[in-house]
Amino acid sequence: MSAKPWWEDAVLYQIYPRSYQDTDGDGVGDLAGIRRRVDYLEWLGVDAVWLSPVFRSPHADFGYDISDYRAVDPLFGDRRDLDALRDALHERGMKLLLDLVPNHSSEEHPWFRAACSSRDDPKRDWYLWADPGPDGGPPNNWLSVFGGSAWEWHEPTGQYYYHAFLKEQPDLNWRNPAVRAAMLDVMRHWLEWGADGFRVDVMWHMIKDDRLRHNPPNPDYDPDAPGFSYDRLIPAFTTDRPEVHDVVADMRGVMDAYGDRLLIGEIYLPVERLVLYYGTDGGGAHLPFNFQLVQLPWERERIEAAIGTYEAALPEGAWPNWVLSNHDKPRVAGRWGEPAARAAAVLLLTLRGTPTIYYGDELGIGGVTIPEDRVRDPHALRDPGTPTRDAYRTPMQWTPEPGAGFSETEPWLPLTADHERRNVEVQREDPGSMLRLYRALIRLRADEPALVRGRYEPVPGQGPVLAFVRALEGRRLLVGVNVSGERATFRPGLELRGEVLLSTAGDRDPVAGELSLAPHEAVVVAL
Repeated sequence: MSAKPWWEDAVLYQIYPRSYQDTDGDGVGDLAGIRRRVDYLEWLGVDAVWLSPVFRSPHADFGYDISDYRAVDPLFGDRRDLDALRDALHERGMKLLLDLVPNHSSEEHPWFRAACSSRDDPKRDWYLWADPGPDGGPPNNWLSVFGGSAWEWHEPTGQYYYHAFLKEQPDLNWRNPAVRAAMLDVMRHWLEWGADGFRVDVMWHMIKDDRLRHNPPNPDYDPDAPGFSYDRLIPAFTTDRPEVHDVVADMRGVMDAYGDRLLIGEIYLPVERLVLYYGTDGGGAHLPFNFQLVQLPWERERIEAAIGTYEAALPEGAWPNWVLSNHDKPRVAGRWGEPAARAAAVLLLTLRGTPTIYYGDELGIGGVTIPEDRVRDPHALRDPGTPTRDAYRTPMQWTPEPGAGFSETEPWLPLTADHERRNVEVQREDPGSMLRLYRALIRLRADEPALVRGRYEPVPGQGPVLAFVRALEGRRLLVGVNVSGERATFRPGLELRGEVLLSTAGDRDPVAGELSLAPHEAVVVAL
């Protein structure tokens, strides 16, 4: 096992820095706050921390608009704070992953300011510019993910520039070798500094059609649906272009030069296209993020089919991965409810592949009501009717006190209504809490090599019970998950006799012959 890459054994943990721990009293989390909580991360048992962006930014999109790829934003501290966090994690045997945002920069980046100065400036072709269309408007029908046209008129130079997201986030031209060289040098800078890898933002967006062809209409678009005007078109010419795989291969080449480092790609695509980002002969991303559990309903048939399809589609030697929540999508407890979220935690941490935990999921933080006057998400503000991502980015809750131990002043976003009990201090002392369940699952995973290296063997589902076996060198562990709110009995087509290593419903006697599961109960049984 020691010859395998570290991330194949690892449990990853995503932190949204604005919302983890405030130490300077401004109501916004910072790097010093994350460092303060490293002991908690060690206690929880995670192996690596992925930080959402902490680089210098005007925060039009809360850090995903970077104005200096090599500087820490003062909102979060300074370079010494990031150095200290890296060292604190490394001293405890944990890794640190940084968030790379290479598809676009901030409009305040010196590169874009130079590009705006003149059509003849050497940096002009570092971004995507086009003349008006025949009607004098945008050059084509491309839409911004955040609503409206993706083209912004630049009066001083008489052209439009392209932005897949906000107009304050102009897209870089990755067809330009100078752009590619500059961004690969950014990667080298942070790898030499000691980063253990990167999560690459919107990896599938990085190359656009060089002929600027119109995107086709989406036949499945519901014009009465609130928000999501982006879905009116199929982004065939703005995302997942064939040439993007050359970019990913170049990134992988940089990573390989630094040894055992991890490259993760954010990619929202169907499985058959997602797995292409592993690259030819493994020369792509190590882990193209698999978001199926983020997008599926809590239904046995759908989840069972998705697992099977994904396993079958993986290229030879590719390592799978699973995610339940992230900073852009509703939290698992908000989507499926807390009882189901407990069972989903078992699924996340027993499926074959590397799991990523989103901060706060280990407490069961779900949907948080965001009053209209406290909405901060630029996507929701720009595209009316779009659910605000603020609800998925609320502060971590540490104690029952006002501010939940996150801040001594009003947090930048509201807490949960039940934060007095939904916090680390209370749940750490409760053996039946969500937090203790996550810790127990992480420990079980560490103690049972079959859960890390074992084969995945599906067991035909029955009613609402999803089941599979993880098997390694004679050790066989059955995972059973009841996805319904009713008690269910499971009689697998295999000899069922063994010790229950873990149950979301508490201690259980050994099982024999059949498995009776409480509503939304999940178990791990050593056969």
